Amino acid sequence: MIGRAFQEGLKGYVLYLEGEKNASPCTVAAYRKDIEQFAAFIYERCGPEAEPGDVDTWWVRRFLGWLNQKGQAKSSMNRKLAALRSFYRFLLREGKVDKSPAALVTGPRREKLLPRFLSYAEIEKLLAIPVDTPLGLRDRAILETLYASGIRVSELVSLNIENLDLTAGYARVLGKGRRERIVPLGSHAVKALEDYLARGRPSLAARRRPPETQALYLNHHGGRLTARGVRERMEHYVARAALNGGISPHTLRHCFATHMLERGADLRVVQELLGHVNLSTTQIYTHISQARLREIYQEAHPRARRSEG
Repeated sequence: MIGRAFQEGLKGYVLYLEGEKNASPCTVAAYRKDIEQFAAFIYERCGPEAEPGDVDTWWVRRFLGWLNQKGQAKSSMNRKLAALRSFYRFLLREGKVDKSPAALVTGPRREKLLPRFLSYAEIEKLLAIPVDTPLGLRDRAILETLYASGIRVSELVSLNIENLDLTAGYARVLGKGRRERIVPLGSHAVKALEDYLARGRPSLAARRRPPETQALYLNHHGGRLTARGVRERMEHYVARAALNGGISPHTLRHCFATHMLERGADLRVVQELLGHVNLSTTQIYTHISQARLREIYQEAHPRARRSEG
């Protein structure tokens, strides 16, 4: 439950995100949920008449403390704080508030955890599991596409057939902030997509009336596959491959970047392929590659190891 003033402010803010900021549906949904959570927090403690302008810095800090007590991840807390800053910037522009209570609040420091990634041998093991059924052909195409292109799962499920150019080996992807980019697919992904489009997708499309004509990846009912559906299939194949836990579709994005850098790809090329706005976001993969290089050096160089005894 949230107060009327927050409801009205949130309605305008969502229109602003969709119209002026051209934010992706995922970003809009996440920010809406974050603001609703904060508004409900204020409603429960200050009553239904509380307005966004009544909130001060102390309440924002108390909200973050409450999230921390609930065991919220630091990354999620920082995202919620970013949503609040954006929301109040909008309200300031519209003249709905005099100041932003979130502007000077510092979020919790995030731990710099290196992304989990698989070795190339583990990737090959994972990609070899899907069978030649309509769903298996689809799943092989999904895994090959994720690894070959490094796209996000939200970008994958948004793909339409018209976004593919299999002759040239490219896909047109709409990423965060609705920024469009072209990503290469590679021969293995192209072959998997050709097999799926020829022998898998027609069978899945026939399960729905009228059939879905645009979406590239279909679920078992013939409708557009969701990100949750991809994650569920990923969990299935990870278990079948007997790989360690904590592996998601996003792991294949990490693998794409790490393996590219390990084989000499330029950092800025990888940044462009991943759709990162800031190079610093991509640079985390150089730490992984350097760690891997040190590991190889320690194993391979005859004078790298300390003598025993």
